[in-house]
Amino acid sequence: MTSFEEAETEETVTCLHMTFYHPCQEDKMMFRCLNFCKREQVRADEMAKFGRDSNVCRYNLMDTRVSRVQFSLQFYRKLNSSEFCFEIKNMSKKTKLIVDQTELGYLNKIDLPWKCIICFGDYQILAEIQEGESMDYFETHLHLAEVPILQERCLPSLQPIPENGISSSLFSSQDKSPIEIDENE
Repeated sequence: MTSFEEAETEETVTCLHMTFYHPCQEDKMMFRCLNFCKREQVRADEMAKFGRDSNVCRYNLMDTRVSRVQFSLQFYRKLNSSEFCFEIKNMSKKTKLIVDQTELGYLNKIDLPWKCIICFGDYQILAEIQEGESMDYFETHLHLAEVPILQERCLPSLQPIPENGISSSLFSSQDKSPIEIDENE
């Protein structure tokens, strides 16, 4: 056998891709301490913390309006499963954390969806999980967005769309009385 045949099977690593946006980034450089475009390994038993306290947080946001610890991410494996997940917890007493449409108060936590948008204050973070097999560590890969993530992704509006598929916002604002339509028409 050759050394290639004897080599151990390469294990894939779960990677959390995070794309950051803030409208004042160019002026205030609040992301200057983040390591963009380079994957970074985090031990599975470590909690990844984001905030402004560099003594506690692995990922520092240079902004006095950000809490010392804004939020944390915990890597874990689901019970009776080989699936790896992240749990996100709001660590800020002052600022609510919004994960997609779920609002988290202080110490509230939920499973991080495989693709979601995390918001607090003017910050927008697109988080995408790339699945892997390694139990010892995961990786983070940080990116910087130049345009707002919510605008770029064209997320559906929270306004309900009527059954006929025609949004009332398409009609002129002069005609404000509701119109009754028979389902059979």
